[in-house]
Parts: sequence; C-alpha cells; structure tokens
Amino acid sequence: MQRIPFLSRILLFCLAFSTCLAKQPPWVMRISCGARLNVHTAPTNTLWFKDFAYTGGIPANATLPSYISPPLKTLRYFPLSSGPNNCYNINNVPSGHYAVRVFFGLDGHPNFDNEPLFDISVEGTQIYSLKSGWTNQDDQVFTEALVFLNDGTASLCFHSTGHGDPAILSIEILQVDDRAYYFGPAWGHGIILRTAARLSCGNGKPKFDVDYSGDHWGGDRFWSPIKTFGQGSDLATSTESSIKMASNAPNFYPEALYQTALVSTDTQPDLAYTMDVDPNRNYSIWLHFAEIDSSVTTAGKRVFDILINGDVAFEEVDVVKMSGDRYTALVLNTTVAVNGRALTISLHPKEGSHAIINAIEVFEIVAAESKTLLEEVRALQSLKSALGLPLRFGWNGDPCVPQQHPWNGADCLYDKTSSKWFIDGLGLDNQGLRGFLPNDISRLLHLQSINLSDNSIHGAIPPSIGSIAGLVVLDLSYNLFNGSIPESLGQLTSLRRLNLNGNSLSGRVPAALGGRLLHGTSFNFTDNAGLCGIPGLPTCGPHLSAGAKIGVAFGASVGFLLMVICSMCWWKRRQNILRAQKIAARGAPYAKARTHLSHDIQLTRHYNHGNARTAAENGPILLS
Repeated sequence: MQRIPFLSRILLFCLAFSTCLAKQPPWVMRISCGARLNVHTAPTNTLWFKDFAYTGGIPANATLPSYISPPLKTLRYFPLSSGPNNCYNINNVPSGHYAVRVFFGLDGHPNFDNEPLFDISVEGTQIYSLKSGWTNQDDQVFTEALVFLNDGTASLCFHSTGHGDPAILSIEILQVDDRAYYFGPAWGHGIILRTAARLSCGNGKPKFDVDYSGDHWGGDRFWSPIKTFGQGSDLATSTESSIKMASNAPNFYPEALYQTALVSTDTQPDLAYTMDVDPNRNYSIWLHFAEIDSSVTTAGKRVFDILINGDVAFEEVDVVKMSGDRYTALVLNTTVAVNGRALTISLHPKEGSHAIINAIEVFEIVAAESKTLLEEVRALQSLKSALGLPLRFGWNGDPCVPQQHPWNGADCLYDKTSSKWFIDGLGLDNQGLRGFLPNDISRLLHLQSINLSDNSIHGAIPPSIGSIAGLVVLDLSYNLFNGSIPESLGQLTSLRRLNLNGNSLSGRVPAALGGRLLHGTSFNFTDNAGLCGIPGLPTCGPHLSAGAKIGVAFGASVGFLLMVICSMCWWKRRQNILRAQKIAARGAPYAKARTHLSHDIQLTRHYNHGNARTAAENGPILLS
C-alpha cells in the first residue's frame, strides 16, 4: 500500500476544508408569468419556473417590448375587474438580501392597451411607476430593487392606475451578498435601493452580468451602454488587459465592466452626465474607475474633481494612486439629496489632465414602509372570505401599504409606538355582500367604526364584537341578521351610534344597551318584528333568566317524554284486552257443550241415588 506523504496529506486536508467553507451558490427564483410548464431560455439555458398558485389574473401570449426582455412567450395580466391590487406571493424564500426584478410585457390582443401604466410595490413599499413611452426605452422595460426579505415570503404587487391593465412578463428574485451596496449608517433592513440607472461607459451593447461571465452573487445586473455623454465631449476607449480587484465581495462587479471607458478631450475637458430623477429624494451614487489608458503610467498623471449637481463630492481623484495601480478597479460612493428633477454628475479635470470614467450606478434610496399588524391582516382575510368580498375590491397584499394603494373599505392609522399600521374603520356599506359576519372581526381590536349597512349579510351578530372596546359606531342596518342582540354589546362603553334596524332580530334588547339611552347614545332598532323591551318597541312578556329558560325547557321535555311512555303503555294494554276477547269469541261452542254434559251427569247421578233409596224402603225385590 502506497503511503501519502505528510505534506500532501496537509494539502489535501486544506483543500477539503476550504471546499467545505466555500460559499454556497445564491438562492434564485425565476418565474415565467402565465407559463403552464417550466421553461429554459437560450443562450444560457436559464430555468424559469411555471406560474402556478402565486396570484390571480389571466395568462396570455406575450409580445416582447424589447430585445433585452427574456425570450418568454407568455405573460399574466390583471384586468380591473379582478381588483386594483394584485400580488405575487412567493413562499419559502430564505432570509437574506435580494435583487428583485420585474419585466413588463405587452399583449397583442386588440382590446389590450399596448402601453399600460401602473405602479409596482415590493413588500408593501411602492418602488416604481411606469411612465409613458417606457416601451421605447430598454432600461424601462423592467424595474429592479435591492431589498431584505426576512419572513420567508416575498410579496410583489401591481396596482392599477386607470391606464390599462398591468401585464407582467417575468419575475426574478436573486440573492446577493448581505452587505451588497452598503452606503453608510443609514443602510439596513429598513432601506430599499431602487435601480434608477446603471451605465457601462464606452460600451456599445447592453449586457447582463451573465453576458460578462460575472459572479452569480452580483445578482445578474443589467448594464445599459452609453457610447458618449454627447456634444463631442468624450472619446470611448477600451482594453483587453486584465483588471485587478474587480469581482470582489460584497458587490462582485464583472471584470469586463472596467475594460471600457469614456475619456474627456482637449476641446471639452469636463465630462458630464445628466439624468431625470424624481424630486425630493435621496440617491446613492456609485462611480467606477480603472486606469486603462496606456499613456497614463503613474500616479499624478490624471487628477480630477467630481461634482454632483454643482457640489464637490470628491476632490482630486487620482485613479492610479487611489486604486494602487494601473488596470485596477476603484469604486467611489456617495449619497446626495436631490430637490429638482435632474441629477448631473460632472468630472472636472485639474490643470493638464483629462477625466475618465468606466461605469455609473444610481439608486434611489426608499424607506421601507412599515407593515400592518399581522393579526389584523389575518382578521381582514378571514372577513374577506366570510363576506364573499367581490374580486373588484382587490384585497391583496398589505391593507395599508403602499399608502398610495390602500384596500378599499379599510381605514388605516399609524401607531408610532409599534411602528405598525392598524385598521380603525371598516366601510363596506351598500356593496352587495351576501356572506356572514365571522367571530374573527373581534381580532380587529383598534376598530372605531364598522359600517356594513345595506347589504345581504345573514346569520347572527357575533357576540365577540363586544370585545372591541374602542368601537364608537356600529351600523349593521338593512341586512338579514337574525337571532337576538348579544348581551356583550352592552360592554361597548364608547359606543355612540348603534343601527340594527331593518333586520330580522328578535328577543329582548339587552338592558345595558337600553340604559345607555340616557348617555346620549343613538340607537335604531326599528323594523325588527321580534325585538322588544325598550321604549318604541313592543313590551316583552315575563322575563326568564337563562337558567329558568333551561329549566322550563327541560321540564317540558321530561313531561312530553312521560306522556309518550304512558300512551305507549295504555296502547299496549288495550291491545292485550282486545286480543283476549277475540280468543274467547272463537272458543264459545266448545264451552257450551261442556256445560250441558256436566248438567246431564249430575241429573243421572241424582236419579240413581233416588231409586236406590226407594228400593231399600220397600224391601227386596224377588225375581222369578
């Protein structure tokens, strides 16, 4: 047996140990919207999962708005009849940091708006609104954001704005490094970074990270090409030399990104790029550099300032000096507040030098919305099911956020103490509801107003409503409620208006409610044929306690049972008598014969006895 040298064993152990410690591949979920089967797309053989059990909407054939869109043949669209809010709810997502990307599609159907405009939210936070003309811009046929997902689910919602039906081609959830795009102390789980622009300078073709053979932990970013900033201010340059320090954690930029660049000229020494942005927002800006110009060999040969909207962000940038060498990646990041609608990045060379830039990334910093209390969300979902709420209500996603698209009929209030939203009002009057009111409504502990009037809600009023201590208004009028008014409603000390008129309620109005008439509370119990017990309603009969009612019912039941038993015994006895009489009638001739025979025998015996006595008296009789 050949022995392995000690050094070789050490090397093998180290190799095995490093392999065990190697980072696992990122978690990935890609959905081909509207697809009934899994799909693989060329040229990378990328797997897209079928669209099943995530959401509502209608599958349809897709028309791709851009050649950068994934080559998929289906989409899913959401007509307004299915509600203004529609969500993809994806489960079993490991906790982590993710790049979430949604591609939009077009449907060639004649009745379909060829450029629908709608809003997109992720985890209850609105991140994007489609703008007119998006079909003509490659970088606007999708939206992308970096977000932390921590509860095992991902919720992506599409909100109608009245300009066509939202149509979704694909959804991607791509795990990135937990520290990706860290920009300072404000960065964290409460922050979403929405991609506003991502440019590869000096490049002529749009590329994804996968086209660059980039690391999968980069999130497969899309880089839009920009050959020039315009007005002859720059020249494109490139190199085939390797770039050091490019694909490093946590952002893992592809090396090829730094192999092209724009360089300013003698006639226009400043480099300036301007883009449209939403005003009054904060933006995180990432600028990429590598000295790839062969004429610049040492530090000090190229020095420039970087200004953002006229303010100096970085002074005396020397790429070779700051990166440590030529052909070495350098990334600079800053955060700026933008009040206007334009963001301008300017590179101003110092005396005797030109500016250079390889790539630009701009992210809008979005504060993640606080969500609604989970217990109240579940209560509303139970209410939605019990009341048979029509699809047009669009009760999908979070009831209160995004704030631009709350649920119809649900009023929200923000609690600063818990940093959560809760439901303080339900207004579902005159909506054609035909279900019943579930006990789970009591889980909406912050309700102050409930208006379900003018519907066809049936069944009993749940006693659990009495536990909603802050309830001020309860209007259940003109429905089909039956049974009695729960005693628990008398516990609602904050109640100021109670409308139960126009139902089929019966029994005595709880005394506690009647007593509240003296406290200025407004009640309406009319049009309930069976109610009694307060002024304006019929007088109730003798009032029995619940125990007495049970006793009466029990006594009546026992009496009825005894009556039934006695009736059965009488009936059985009667049947026995009738049966005996029938038997006696059948046996009568035989009984008469026996009586005559007995009489004859007795007469014979008497006659013989008499003859014997006469013979004795007359003496013996002689025979001749």
